[in-house]
Amino acid sequence: MGSQPQFTLPPEQVSFSGFLFDMDGTIIDSTPAIVKHWHTVGKEIGVSPETILQTSHGRRSIDVFKIIAPEKANWEYVKHVEGQLPLLHGDDVTEIPGSRSLLDSLIAQSSPWAIVTSGTEPLVTGWLNVLSLAIPQHLVTAESVQNGKPDPACYLMGLKKLGLQDAAGDVLVLEDAPAGIRAGKAVGCKVIGLVTSHTVEQVIAAEPDWVVKDLESVRVVGRADGKVTIEISNALQQ
Repeated sequence: MGSQPQFTLPPEQVSFSGFLFDMDGTIIDSTPAIVKHWHTVGKEIGVSPETILQTSHGRRSIDVFKIIAPEKANWEYVKHVEGQLPLLHGDDVTEIPGSRSLLDSLIAQSSPWAIVTSGTEPLVTGWLNVLSLAIPQHLVTAESVQNGKPDPACYLMGLKKLGLQDAAGDVLVLEDAPAGIRAGKAVGCKVIGLVTSHTVEQVIAAEPDWVVKDLESVRVVGRADGKVTIEISNALQQ
């Protein structure tokens, strides 16, 4: 048997001008709801739910439908079915540990932040409302870009919304999916990879700057010169 991952690095403080968060697997965990959702959809369109679930995480639903049911690959249908998720399965979503306190701390420091997600706007705002989490001033959702992650277009748009398109190296991306980690790195941001939905090996392979178990390892410690300083603790010893 191989050795167990060691999340034992000492605390490190780093300062950033802005923050870009993925949604599912980073701020919330809606996996049970997503599984139920794809089982329902799979039965309706005659496709094995297991087949869908093998490739759906971190991918836009419209891109999944392009593969499994092209006739359903339109925004009207996708936004409708995703908008139903929080209404039908609101009890099946939980917060990623540490996400609420991190978001609240960033808001308290007036730090620019946005959500950059493969979900549609009805899905994202629905989940945030269910959990009474802060809705950011800026959202980049599935329908915002032509191509989903790992295409970097979504994070480029996120940087522009924060007014930091010329300072990508001063922006932190927080992601759980390898495709999202690669998208964040592609635009020049620093990236924290969370081991919440994929294996440690898969997260490492995407080459984030830090690997942590969840957002309990990330906390705000101060603000100076227009930047917020965070402390990253118990990161993976690589």
